[in-house]
Amino acid sequence: MIPEIGHFALALALSLAVVQSVLPILGASRGNVRWMQSARSSAIGQVFFVGVAFAALMRSFVVSDFTVRNVAENSHSLKPLLFKIAGTWGSHEGSLLLWVLILTVFGAGVAVLGSNIPAATKARTLSVQAWISVGFLSFLLFTSNPFDRVFPPPADGSDLNPLLQDVGLAMHPPLLYFGYVGFSIVFSFAVAALIEGRIDAAWARWVRPWTLAAWMSLTAGIALGSWWAYYELGWGGWWFWDPVENVSFMPWLLGTALLHSAIVTEKRDAFKSWTILLAILTFSLSLLGTFIVRSGLLTSVHAFAVDPERGIYILGLLALSIGGSLTLYAWRAPVMEGGGLFRPISREAGLLVNNLILAAATGTVLFGTLYPLLLEALTGDKISVGPPFFNAAFVPMMLVLGLFMGAGPFLSWKRADLAGVLQRVRFVAGLAVLVTLAVWYLISGGPFLAYVSILIAV
Repeated sequence: MIPEIGHFALALALSLAVVQSVLPILGASRGNVRWMQSARSSAIGQVFFVGVAFAALMRSFVVSDFTVRNVAENSHSLKPLLFKIAGTWGSHEGSLLLWVLILTVFGAGVAVLGSNIPAATKARTLSVQAWISVGFLSFLLFTSNPFDRVFPPPADGSDLNPLLQDVGLAMHPPLLYFGYVGFSIVFSFAVAALIEGRIDAAWARWVRPWTLAAWMSLTAGIALGSWWAYYELGWGGWWFWDPVENVSFMPWLLGTALLHSAIVTEKRDAFKSWTILLAILTFSLSLLGTFIVRSGLLTSVHAFAVDPERGIYILGLLALSIGGSLTLYAWRAPVMEGGGLFRPISREAGLLVNNLILAAATGTVLFGTLYPLLLEALTGDKISVGPPFFNAAFVPMMLVLGLFMGAGPFLSWKRADLAGVLQRVRFVAGLAVLVTLAVWYLISGGPFLAYVSILIAV
């Protein structure tokens, strides 16, 4: 009975998402306050019903209800309680339900905490968020129902992959998804701003806390996953450039650029169209990662081996989200005002270089990740792009970024004095050289880039 309640709760959540996707945005266009205010109730209702569904699935795992196919295939009666709970998100269906739960949490967060946001902007933002919810709730219900029954049930289940029975992996997916999905609300703010045709410092101020929350969570999730891979799989390093590692790393890189770009929009009313584009692309990369992991394109220890038909559904969502938002951007962005002017030597220029390097680094990782897939699709040839390519292309860009990270905080807004900046950092530059020489004396014969990295880091 409990699984059926969870299934019914998902259907109710989908119904609310459909209403929220239409009514508030119509209210904003017509100035109907009641329709706009309906977004708050429907957003809270969504998170409640999806929460009920998630609780129902977790309860099925905790009590080892093997009549639920998802539990039978991903849990065992003798498994410790922690890993029974972690089994809730250890499968395609369960992890997707967690994905949708976090999506609705962010929508409800803006509905409840966004009292300083104008009613029309909030209504449009929550409607866009509901569009995403409609896509993923329908995907969950029609292709990936986590509450499917199986009869007769197995006696003890099938167990979760032993590699995933780890404390680090119990926390890694929730943190990672909180970051992935957290960028959805930033995307919704961006599309709402494009629909309104208004981006200003206030918009950047509303967006930045949500961006920061998503970025921090994604950072923690990636760190936990790297730690797990290092000691559990013995890959020989904290980062192995596995394709599924890369699809979480790319939103992190662009999200870092977005954080800095939003600061310039807030402080100087500049980079407005660029900040909007970053918000769209960051979430688009999160969707791309979801597609790659769940489409069967990749074979990885942490990719979900599912049938390609489900991947086609996500590909359709990806095309609608990215294609629609970029079309809207191409229409609206040219009419946005440029904002404040600045000199080539200024904090704005430093942050611009920061953004360009991070965007180029993201493009490099994207190329290295997708090129083997595209080549195989076009020619049938199979190749692998591994650490040699990524290290040769990525590391030099990060060294340049490190230099700007050291000098950037000393630059002033609008116009900076380069001679003054150099004078302020001369002591620390000398100290960095001394430390590097000391390391070279103690450990000679190491890679040249290691010494350069130490110099820049100090």
